[in-house]
Amino acid sequence: MRRFIRDNGLSLAFIAIFLVTLVGQSFAGHAAEVEELAQHGRPPVGYLDFVTSSAFLVDVAENWQSEFLQFFMFIFATIWLVQRGSPESKKPGDEGVGTDEEQLVGEHARPDSPAWSRARGIRLWLYANSLLLVMGTIFLLSWSAQSLGGHVVANEEAAEHGEPALTWLQYVASPDFWNRTLQNWQSEFLAVAAMVTFAVFLRQRGSSESKPVGTPHHTTSVEAE
Repeated sequence: MRRFIRDNGLSLAFIAIFLVTLVGQSFAGHAAEVEELAQHGRPPVGYLDFVTSSAFLVDVAENWQSEFLQFFMFIFATIWLVQRGSPESKKPGDEGVGTDEEQLVGEHARPDSPAWSRARGIRLWLYANSLLLVMGTIFLLSWSAQSLGGHVVANEEAAEHGEPALTWLQYVASPDFWNRTLQNWQSEFLAVAAMVTFAVFLRQRGSSESKPVGTPHHTTSVEAE
């Protein structure tokens, strides 16, 4: 168990932080909802009713879809684009998907390579693109959950004001939906740009996301290995 925790410490730590913050969000969101209802002279909603509501689903899915879109776009972009000197990039000249020999697939697979890396056809294609496919799928599912939950919330608010209900297509084409969505997207892409660029000139000793402290600015981390 101790070895398992050591070998998986990074993922376990962030999963734990994720669960703590998600629970914290649920309590804070419930308290905010109760306060808002009280201001309108309405009875409070129970905690379980709140965490299973469309409003809570929207708040959670809205953040998830932007995060996984960020990963999807970054993974795809780093196939073809480089940033000289950044540890987040391949070195200039290595753009593209690489050869079978470089990727250790097919006849070039090692004895301990994953089984599907030795396959051919659709199985090899699926495994060779599995990270991008999974990130894209989670993004689409989160985006769909956000849009469906947001549609319910929007129609509940419309009913309170005596306004007609919107169809799902009308909601996802509305300024309110895209205002909320693009607020998240722009912050995610700014964070990626900042990480890629700052890591060219700044260092963090001991971090895998940083080049060694004395590495020249113009040297991409893979060139120093």
